[in-house]
Amino acid sequence: MDALALSRMQFAITTVYHFFFVPLTLGLAIILAIMETTYVRTGNELYKRMTQFWGKLFLINFALGVVTGLVQEFQFGLNWSEYARFVGDIFGAPLAIEALTAFFLESTFLGIWIFGWDKLSKGMHAATIWLVAIGSNLSALWILIANSFMQQPVGYVLQNGRAEMADFGALLTSTHVWLQFPHVFFSGLTTASFFVLGVSAYHLLRKSNVELFRRTVHIVMICALIGSPMVIVFGHAQGMHKLQVQPMKMAATEALWETENPASFSLISIIDEQNQRDIFSIRIPGVLSYLYFFRFEGEVPGIKNLQAEYTQKYGPGNYVPPVGVLYWCFRAMVGSGFLMAFLALFGCTWC
Repeated sequence: MDALALSRMQFAITTVYHFFFVPLTLGLAIILAIMETTYVRTGNELYKRMTQFWGKLFLINFALGVVTGLVQEFQFGLNWSEYARFVGDIFGAPLAIEALTAFFLESTFLGIWIFGWDKLSKGMHAATIWLVAIGSNLSALWILIANSFMQQPVGYVLQNGRAEMADFGALLTSTHVWLQFPHVFFSGLTTASFFVLGVSAYHLLRKSNVELFRRTVHIVMICALIGSPMVIVFGHAQGMHKLQVQPMKMAATEALWETENPASFSLISIIDEQNQRDIFSIRIPGVLSYLYFFRFEGEVPGIKNLQAEYTQKYGPGNYVPPVGVLYWCFRAMVGSGFLMAFLALFGCTWC
C-alpha cells in the first residue's frame, strides 16, 4: 500500500471510531435534559435517579468522543497536510469557531452539571444540562458547516494557488448544511433512544430497578418515534440534493451504470465492479426517478456517462468510487432506518 491508501485507512478508522460516540452524545444530552426537567416539574426523586444513572453513561461516552475527536483533528494536518494548506482558510474557520464557542460552552456547563447537584437550585441545575445539549448540537452544526464545504464548496475564490474565503455567509446558508444538520440531529436522538432502550431492556429482563427503567422506556420511546421518521425524511431530502451536486455518489449507491430516463430502482444487484456491469439484478422500472423527482420520469445520470464527462472536464483519471461498498452500505443504512422507525411505532403501540 502507498502512503495515500494508508492515510485513508487510518483516517477512516479514526472517523468511524469517533462517530460511534458523536450521535450518542448529541441525543443523550437532550434525553438527560428531558429527564431532569421532568424531575424539576414533578419533584419525583425517581427522575433524579434516572438522570444520574444515564448521566454516568453520558460522561463516559462524552470523554471518549472528545479523545477520538482530538486525534481526528491532528490527522487533518498530518495525513492531509496539502489539503489543509489548500483550503485551510475556509475549512479551518468553522472548526475554530466550534472549538472556541460550542465546545467550550458544552464542556464548561457539563463540569457545572457534574459538580453542581447539591450547590445549585433544581431549576438552575437543569438549565446547565440544557446548555450542554445546546452546545453539543451547536458543535455538530459548525463541524457540519466545514464538512458541507467539502461536499459542496461555496463562498470561496482560487487565489495564489489556494482556496480563500470570499463569502462566510455562503458557508452558513449552504443548502447542504441545512439538509445535513437536521439529519444528524435526529440521527443522534434516534441513536441515543435505542441505546437507552437496549440498556433498559437488559435491566427489565433482570428485574432490576423495574420502575425506573419502565419509566425510562416510556420517555425514550417517544423520542425514538419522533427521531426515526425524521431521519428518513431528511435523509431522503439529502439524497435529492446530492443528485444535483454529487451525481456520481448517488449513481454508485444504486449501481446505475448507464444514464436512464425513467431510472429503475435496484432491489438487489450482484455487481461486477471491474467490468462495470451487473451479474444479476432485480430492478423496478421508474421508481428511482420517482424517488428523486416525485414522478415516474426524470433523467438520472449513470456511472459510465459521468466518468466520461468528468474525464473531459477535469482530465484523465478514475472518478468512480468503490461501487460495491457504497451500494451495500447505503442499503444497510436505509434498511436500519426503516427498521428503527417500525420498532419505534411498534414500541409506542405496545407501551
